[in-house]
Amino acid sequence: MDTTVKNSFTTGPIVKPLLKFMLPVILDLFLQAMYGAVDLLVVGHFATAADISGVSTGSQVLQTITNVIVSFAMGITVTIGQQLGAKQTEKVNQTIGTGIVLFGILGVILTICMFVFASPIASLLNVPKAAFHQTVGYLRICGLGSLIIIAYNLISSIFRGLGDSKTPLWTVMIACVCNIIGDLILVALLHLGVQSAAIATVISQLSSVLLSIQIIRKMNLPFEMHLQIHKESLHRIIRVGFPIA
Repeated sequence: MDTTVKNSFTTGPIVKPLLKFMLPVILDLFLQAMYGAVDLLVVGHFATAADISGVSTGSQVLQTITNVIVSFAMGITVTIGQQLGAKQTEKVNQTIGTGIVLFGILGVILTICMFVFASPIASLLNVPKAAFHQTVGYLRICGLGSLIIIAYNLISSIFRGLGDSKTPLWTVMIACVCNIIGDLILVALLHLGVQSAAIATVISQLSSVLLSIQIIRKMNLPFEMHLQIHKESLHRIIRVGFPIA
């Protein structure tokens, strides 16, 4: 490649905005992955070996599910970005409304499945008998918070579609701090075990959702949300998000 062309590509006006947008997204995903690590760290210091095994296995399952949700939500981010670029405000309304309904349905299904199938999932993963109860409890509590996990990633995908990748990062940073405080109080001080670590995780994610909603309320958005499924928006979201997920 010609040196002049190469330099113009690496220092050009396109790369810097991409990096500026991309880095907060990467940090966001990293911090979400740290939920399980923080739970494991605190439980490892203040709970039993069975609790450690329960958190380790349960957090891996939760992280896998979170990754799938984040990836699928990229369909909303990309679709909104394309429609805003084309100045199709009404279609942005439809995409956001469709996304809320779609992910709400997915959240209800995931909540039911995680609660009902927590025990079979633990069996499938060959969880040791001594840690079986702890793993199932962790999965069920986090499963009951599935709607919260989905809500956060849905809101984050909307922010990113609007070109704002920093706000989701700040909200997840606050949630991580809340998770650490919750773990220290419930596990270290009150000695409530592995299930309390799951409760702290769900509560911390709820804090990020509530904060994100407050931020959205204060924003002067150029559109309104219509809570119904539009076939064109649904098709575009799935066409982009499903392969990534």
